[in-house]
Amino acid sequence: MKAGLRGSRAGERDSGAGAPDTDTGPSAREAGAPTAPRPEPLRFFGTTWVDHDHGYTPRRIGVAVGSLAAAVASCLVLRFAYEGVAFADTGAFVTVLIVVMFAISSALAFRTTWDGFGRRPDPDRQASLRGLLAIGFVGSLLAYFLRSLTEAPGEKLHREEYEAARTAFERRGARRTRNPSKKRRRS
Repeated sequence: MKAGLRGSRAGERDSGAGAPDTDTGPSAREAGAPTAPRPEPLRFFGTTWVDHDHGYTPRRIGVAVGSLAAAVASCLVLRFAYEGVAFADTGAFVTVLIVVMFAISSALAFRTTWDGFGRRPDPDRQASLRGLLAIGFVGSLLAYFLRSLTEAPGEKLHREEYEAARTAFERRGARRTRNPSKKRRRS
């Protein structure tokens, strides 16, 4: 099974770890028969992205509105912080430095989040950028907003992985249509 694919069927919610597979039964699982790949749930969407059902469209609208509202609220908080720094009369250099730091951090966070929707991010790079991405949270929120206007954020990547895993599973299953114990032996 491909990495990132989970144990719930399309349209079903994950009921937790160790949930039994309903499509193969316990006897098939105990015999070592491979199970069909499962779609990986997305944040806020679960597995509704597979068939665009169970409230997929209202969820997308909610994510778009929520991420935009959070970005606007975050900008207001940053404005208050800027006014506090300006009120403290720390000097033009410090004020410009803070503005540039937030602008660069937001741009990097936007780019990293946007790229994460199209390919799996490198965990080591993500760990090293964690502080910078936390400072540039407005960029991440804006990337989430823009992506949710067209699809669930990360849907394209998950759909490609899921389709590839399903195709590979079906190819493997097509080769195993006969019973190998009845194979004729050449003498």
